[in-house]
Amino acid sequence: MLGTSINPIKPPSSSASWNCYYCSCETRMATLLSSTSSFDYYNHSLHFLFSPSKLHSPRILASKLPELRFPVFSPSKSLVFCESKTQEGQIRRCSPLLEKASLPSNGALASDEWKAVPDIWRSSAEKHGDRVAVVDPYHDPPSTMTYKQLEQEILDFTEGLRVIGVNPEEKVALFADNSCRWLAADQGIMAMGAINVVRGSRSAVEELLHIYNHSESVGLVVDNPEFFNRLAGTFSSKATMRFIVLLWGEKVCLSSGETHSVPIFSYKEIIELGRESRVAHIDSHDARQGCKYEIIGSDDIATIVYTSGTTGNPKGVMLTHKNLLHQIENLWDVVPTEAGDRFLSMLPTWHVYERACEYFTFTHGIEQVYTTVRNLKDDLRHYQPQYLISVPLVYETLYRGIQKQISTSSTIRKLIAVSFIRVSLAYMEFKRIYEGLYLTRNTEQPSYLASMLDCLWARIIAAILWPLHVLAKKLVYQKIHSSIGISKAGVNGGGSLPMHLDKFFEAIGVTVQNGYGLTESSPVVACRRPYCNVIGSIGHPIQHTEFKVVDSKTGEVLPPGTRGIVKVRGPQVMKGYYKNPLATKQALDEDGWLDTGDIGWIAPHHSVGRSRRCGGVIVLEGRAKDTIVLSSGENVEPLEIEEAAMRSSLIQQIVVVGQDQRRLAAIIVPNKDEVLQAAKVSSIVDPDAVDLGRDKMTSLLYEELSKWTSECSFQVRPILVVDEPFTIDSGLMSPTMKIRRDQVVAKYNEEIANLYKRDSQN
Repeated sequence: MLGTSINPIKPPSSSASWNCYYCSCETRMATLLSSTSSFDYYNHSLHFLFSPSKLHSPRILASKLPELRFPVFSPSKSLVFCESKTQEGQIRRCSPLLEKASLPSNGALASDEWKAVPDIWRSSAEKHGDRVAVVDPYHDPPSTMTYKQLEQEILDFTEGLRVIGVNPEEKVALFADNSCRWLAADQGIMAMGAINVVRGSRSAVEELLHIYNHSESVGLVVDNPEFFNRLAGTFSSKATMRFIVLLWGEKVCLSSGETHSVPIFSYKEIIELGRESRVAHIDSHDARQGCKYEIIGSDDIATIVYTSGTTGNPKGVMLTHKNLLHQIENLWDVVPTEAGDRFLSMLPTWHVYERACEYFTFTHGIEQVYTTVRNLKDDLRHYQPQYLISVPLVYETLYRGIQKQISTSSTIRKLIAVSFIRVSLAYMEFKRIYEGLYLTRNTEQPSYLASMLDCLWARIIAAILWPLHVLAKKLVYQKIHSSIGISKAGVNGGGSLPMHLDKFFEAIGVTVQNGYGLTESSPVVACRRPYCNVIGSIGHPIQHTEFKVVDSKTGEVLPPGTRGIVKVRGPQVMKGYYKNPLATKQALDEDGWLDTGDIGWIAPHHSVGRSRRCGGVIVLEGRAKDTIVLSSGENVEPLEIEEAAMRSSLIQQIVVVGQDQRRLAAIIVPNKDEVLQAAKVSSIVDPDAVDLGRDKMTSLLYEELSKWTSECSFQVRPILVVDEPFTIDSGLMSPTMKIRRDQVVAKYNEEIANLYKRDSQN
């Protein structure tokens, strides 16, 4: 049995957390109980129990159904479901602007300002009511909702949670993937003052169990029956749940016997319970007057987001409404979206990067379309979005797709495309020089005369190349644009954007704005602006955000152009790690500075010259924890080498290793089709060959790696070729598509040791 007893309503620990659970008549209890699968076994007796003359209290129901244990509370302590009226003095916590219509007529607590994240939906419904807000084509049923409909859905879900007994400040686990119902559940939990604990369905069961138990969640909102059936066996014996809410699918698809003692509600049932209760509450003057109202404070915790876990166990990051509202109110400088713009959403919605960006865009009347990795290519072409918010892996995939399309074209088309791209790369290089957007670490400012000559020369060369660049737009790039959409900008975050991708998309006219943030900072702290898109950087800090770079050993603040540990401070920085004061103290100092753990530098200010507009932008060069220390004592940043290697079409994934070794090595996942084709071109195998031997593949990949990393400070000698890609399902990538170095090294630890052993013998 899942859990030990039915406990759908938890008595509040103090008067400050009481709720008013209002219902209009005796049938409210019948509606609740008949909606839960816990009572499916007893359907033969429900008619008798739910007749108006027989339905009285949990105590009577307990006597009728002795196998199920109901909580019995004294009426003087707590009122669960009111048969005719609410008790006086009970407290109802709410988002003041969102639930303005439900507040007493005097409206003393109502507000026209955003105090909590869910308040944004009232503003959006007023401004963009009949405009389409979300399109969700891949769920059953496919859904499209306007801003008015979405607001009502959120309000109904909020009230539905109150009806089933969720209290303010309680944690509710929301384990689900992207969908319009995820959004309603997320905002519904927040809007009643509860705290959602989020994760996606692709995480390991043990990781989800750890998150659920560590966060002290009281119930589970889960994606679909298939996903819950995967959890049920483990959760039944190791977790206690008061309720389960199923966002999609039917309850009959749940594994029989696993959920016998826990009330289960479908999404529609929660919505219906909430809708009926809202109507009753609004229509009853006594109900409104009988409750005491509290508004959600901006410093209250809105959500707990557990880190991706690229190193060690995930930590629960506590983000407040104030943290997230800072993002909502300050991202327009980065993404100046307009009402009617279309965004394509494919990152995990629970991740704070996608999540904060979505909250922000919904305040400006955008249309959001949910897609998947599998459907991304087709949806880019079909929906032609103005914006795509994504991670480096997606842009790498788009780049490889374009390169493959070019390489498989006829010889003449391939020659023309490659030549045009080279011209455009050169043109943009000179254009950056005369526009003052050429990044440098050099703190010495050039003379005025030298700067004038430099810019004049750059303008002349750019003018010569410009006609060819314009021709390339019409003949080549226009077709690329029609296939990938993104007419305004792609916003990159969640990882470093390799320089070759940055320059390539700039050359073909697809704007990519590279940004930076952490879960601990809600997350955005810096991003490139459309008017100052400095290639190779993460841009300037967003409003009200401070940066500094310090020496890793002494903590001394370093001058511009000097590499060190990046620290950040601002209103978006987290409240701390949940139940982990030691980790909080290590990450946040007494002055509020967050240690990002990243290595970087701040561009020096120049008043003239090719870098005159770059002053103050931040440049990152890798994670401090990723630094490899060789046995010689030399420090190596593997990211530089990996980015260079990834320019090869033969290399699908790579992890550079070498801690405490005398030289670097690499674990490589090959792009087998490309490797075989290259082997045929080089006459290593026959033209009709269908496979390539391991030794030949390793030799070819080593030559390819050496070619692309020849300009790096350190070279890679032995390589280990592995067949299986690093994936989320295998645990070798985080849910945000970042390779988990420690997990990769741990998995191939023995092979790496043998690799170095053989290398030392040669």
